[in-house]
Amino acid sequence: MARFTIRVYGLLLHEGSVLVADEIIKGQRITKFPGGGLEYGEGLKDALVREIREEIGVMAFDLAHYYTTDFFQRSTFHQEEIQVISVYYRFYVAAPEALPVAQEPFTFQNPGEGAEAFRWLPLQSARAEDVSLPIDRVVLTKLLEAARP
Repeated sequence: MARFTIRVYGLLLHEGSVLVADEIIKGQRITKFPGGGLEYGEGLKDALVREIREEIGVMAFDLAHYYTTDFFQRSTFHQEEIQVISVYYRFYVAAPEALPVAQEPFTFQNPGEGAEAFRWLPLQSARAEDVSLPIDRVVLTKLLEAARP
């Protein structure tokens, strides 16, 4: 039987950069947008607010839909056949300049499985390959097209 996973991710823009998360997932170094899986009983926006609070420790507000996966994508992290549906929202936080961010990729306080660090990715020099997951690459390309003349 076909299975699906619904993921929700946030796009936080600040001073020409977008916030990305560097993580260790199943032994792999992954750069992605902040967010995660929808839990049973949650709405999409509620899930993203929860994920941002859990991961970054701040409240996300003024969520606005940006993109929903419009092509087939098999899960990168599951052995069984699972289709990924990802929904992206732009959001804001009260003081983006005060977020705990790293200056270099994969700078973890506690390295190992599940480690996570956030950093600003400047859109002026970014490329789709700067994020690891296929759907994130589509979204970053859309952000780049909107940001560049």
